[in-house]
Amino acid sequence: MATITISGMSFYAHHGCFAEEQTIGTHFRADLTYTTDTSRAELTDDIAQTVSYLDVYQAVAQQMQQPSHLLEHLARRILNAILAQFPAIQSAEVKVSKLAPPLGGQIESVSITLEAHR
Repeated sequence: MATITISGMSFYAHHGCFAEEQTIGTHFRADLTYTTDTSRAELTDDIAQTVSYLDVYQAVAQQMQQPSHLLEHLARRILNAILAQFPAIQSAEVKVSKLAPPLGGQIESVSITLEAHR
């Protein structure tokens, strides 16, 4: 079993509870780690024998473009999509960060981390 991590995926999206966040949008970052059996790919050097991180990235990007009010909801949707689209993935962990959230002070980010297992 191997662990693959895609770090620092950057998105401009429209997630949040405030109308301004949904209209104007803001910057988000996502980090995703997943486990899968890569033993065949290790021997064959064939991308078809593993879960392509390009395909996984595209699945995350698709979920990021669908607005959610809560980071919790967004992170769960990402995990559900990953597990549904990639049966070879045994577990996944996602961290979603809203950069510079409008909380009335200078804050770098607010994040949630969720994990899922088969």
